[in-house]
Parts: sequence; structure tokens; C-alpha cells
Amino acid sequence: MAKITAHLAKNKKILFAASEAHPLIKTGGLGDVAGALPAALHDLRQDVRLILPAYRDAMRDIGDLKVASLRMQDDPYPLRLLEGKLPGSGVPVWLVDSPLHFDRAGNPYLGADGRDWPDNADRYAIFARAVRAVALNQMGLAWQPDVVHCNDWQTGLVPALLSLAPTRPASVFTIHNLAYQGVVAATDYRRLGLPAEVWSVEGLEFYGQASYIKGGLAYADMLNTVSPTYAEEIRTPAFGCQLEGLLQRRTDRLVGILNGADYREWDPEHDRHLPHHYSAASLQGKAANKTALQREVGLPRAPEVPLIGLVGRLVEQKGVDLVLAILPALLQQPVQVVILGSGDPAFEKALTILAGHYPQHCQVKIGFDEGLAHRIEAGADLFLMPSRYEPCGLNQIYSLRYGTLPVVRRTGGLADTVTDWSEGLARATGFVFDAATPPALLEVVLRALQHYRDDPVGWRRVVGNAMARDYSWRRSAEAYLDLYQQAIARAGAGKP
Repeated sequence: MAKITAHLAKNKKILFAASEAHPLIKTGGLGDVAGALPAALHDLRQDVRLILPAYRDAMRDIGDLKVASLRMQDDPYPLRLLEGKLPGSGVPVWLVDSPLHFDRAGNPYLGADGRDWPDNADRYAIFARAVRAVALNQMGLAWQPDVVHCNDWQTGLVPALLSLAPTRPASVFTIHNLAYQGVVAATDYRRLGLPAEVWSVEGLEFYGQASYIKGGLAYADMLNTVSPTYAEEIRTPAFGCQLEGLLQRRTDRLVGILNGADYREWDPEHDRHLPHHYSAASLQGKAANKTALQREVGLPRAPEVPLIGLVGRLVEQKGVDLVLAILPALLQQPVQVVILGSGDPAFEKALTILAGHYPQHCQVKIGFDEGLAHRIEAGADLFLMPSRYEPCGLNQIYSLRYGTLPVVRRTGGLADTVTDWSEGLARATGFVFDAATPPALLEVVLRALQHYRDDPVGWRRVVGNAMARDYSWRRSAEAYLDLYQQAIARAGAGKP
């Protein structure tokens, strides 16, 4: 992607619409991106505003809020726009306050029973309409963006709604995970009063239902995914989730931009969650973190035994079934494993039971603990990410920074960020395998353990390579500025 010139990059007005953003609310990678990318754009002197639903947790954690706008027309529900600042940055945040839809405890998308909130169609239609009103300067804010950046299905309606306006800002739509599509019954679509003009096979209609994500895919001026390889994969039947035809037709507008890492939060030299800091030039602190992690999770102190970490959702997409299949054989080796995550109850139970059989070698912590996640990244020698598909992935990027060599499957952003040991010590940063099978995963892990035991000099060099990789958000933000310029040019040329 060509680097944009400085005069084009200045003073863009960007409305960044997302359903979650760290540190206000986060369930996964989207929250990391929506918390970090606007801050990186702000650092590049862009006029960026973040807009989110006013979830209870977000309102609690944002601090001082003021009413920016009242908007009662066009929607049957009272709605306010509240204004604050994203903690840790100067980015203004607007919270779409509709208490009926967003003032509830827990996960933004799921109830306490682990199922989707039954009114998600209503909730994110309300949110999309509010984003559209801000984008068209209809809420009395005296501010209108040059580009609206939407993310995943929760904001997919926005480009479709904007396409109906006679004049409008440009729109960009980022696909973080195509598998989650926001499919809505046709009766709900009509009940919500969503426009008939975008109900078509070319628009939001999806096998007799409506797909919110399809609104973004069909109507945004430019599309992107969060890694170059995933941008290629989703145009195939294997990864396209029945939307590959649409993505093939819009291939000239689809690019891959690798996610960045927020090195303000993820840097072993300054990480507030670590008992010992370290760098590539001085790794003693990493060894000390390993000892501290073993003590914290209840593993024997054994500096010479390789320690493997895994942090993430315990679901099939992440290859957790593959991990379960190889653990009995793997734990016969001189190795330790620590796993942190939550997800499929069957996986949670199976991992807990298995760890109970090998308490000296394996510890499993169900749930999520931000501090422990950092300490696993710092204390482990290897980090396991055998995903079946991975649009980008962030943990492997964190692992590189922490000198914890990632073991990944060759897919999506994992393929774009990790170079296998077999490609030479001058380039290697970890270990990569291809087939999503237990034998392939076991083989690559055993290969990694052999290098750990037999080649400490080579290991140190590969650790140095990994820690030298730069996946900062500044690089990604510059690529997004180029994407915004392309979207503005497309929007100026006519309809999407």
C-alpha cells in the first residue's frame, strides 16, 4: 500500500464506530483494536472521535461525562449522546445512551445464560441510527466526519443507512471476524423500520433473513480485514462463510491491514503487571518471571523445564480440541503447561479434569485475569495458538514482544506475523505448522521442545529476532489513513 503524503494525512475528521473498546468494555480483539487504533490516529494529529453504546460498565469506567446531544425524533426510544474521554488518551468518546438497550450488567452481546441477548437486532439498529445521525451532523454537534470507520456486524447497518443519504461522508468497514454476522429475521427487520431500499440480494438480504455484516460488506466505500492473509482467505468457500461471492465482487475495495499491538500496555520493560521487567538486551527478568509464574499458578519451580502458555477463548476456532487431544502425550515429556481462558463448557471441564491428573505439569485457570495473562506471556517459554482460523490474532504479537516463541498454525494473521525456525536463524521468530490435526500440532510442539533443549544459543537468537519485530499501532494507523483517503476518493466518485 502506497504511503500517503503528509498534506493528505492532516486534519482528517474520523468517526470510529465500534461495539466495544478497551479499557471501557472488551470481550476480544475488537476491543483491543477500538481502544488502540483511535489513540494511534490521535497521536498522528487526526481529529478522531470514538462512538460506543453506553453500556453500564463503560459509563462507570469512563469517568466524567456530559450530555452532548439529545435526540428524540426519528426513534421511538429516548436517546442521549454522552461525551467523555477514552482513559489513557485524549480521544473524545461519545456514548449512545439508550438505557432500555444498553444499561444492563454483563457481556455486551450475551446474557448470563451465555446466549445472545434476544433484542440484539434492536440494540444495534438503535446504535447504527445514532452513528448515522452523528455522521450526517444531525445531532447538533457542529462536527461532521470525513470518514466513518465501522467495525464488525454490530455497525454493519451504518454504511447501508449512509448510502441512502444524498450527501454523506465516506465509509470504511473492517471485518474482524466474518463468522459473526448479525443475522436477523425478516420480521424483525420490518418491525424495526429498516429501509426497504437496502433489502435485496445485493444488499442486506441473506437467505431470506437480514445480515447486518452484509450491510458493511455491500455498501462501504472501502473494506479491510485485520491481516493480509485473512483478506485472501475470506474470498474462498473455506473461510467466506457464504459471503465469499460478495467479497470476490468487491475485491478491488478489499485490503488487509495487520493489527498493531499497544506497546504502552504490552512491553516487558514497563509492564505494570510483571514482578520483574526485562528487555532483549537483558533477559534475566524473563527467567525471574518464569519462576514467579510457576509459584503463582502452583507448578513446581523448575527453571530448566520448558513452560508452555495458552491464553484465550476455549473454543474450537482456537484449536482447543487439538490441544486437548495432544496433552496426554505431551505431558509425558519434561514440560509444564499453563492455560488461562473460558469458553465452551465442555472444553473447560475436560481441561480442568486433565490438569487434575497432572498437577505437577499442567495448571488450568478458567476465566480471565488481565494481569495473569501478561504474566503468562512473560513467564512462558512457548506460547500455543493452534487456531483453525485467525483473522489477525494479538497474543502471538504480544508473545513476540515478550520473547515467548509462538507456536501457531499457518492461517490468517498468524501466518503474517510468525516465521518458522526452519527458515533460518536469521529470520525465525517461532514455530509454524499447517494441518489442523493433533499429530501435526504434537509434531511442531515436540520440535520446538527439542530446539529449546538442544540449541540454547539458537534459541536466544530467535528470541532476539522475535523481540525486535515492530508491530506498533503507528504503522497500522498510517495504513488506515491511506485506506481512508481511498474511501474518500471512492465516495466522491458516486455510490459504492
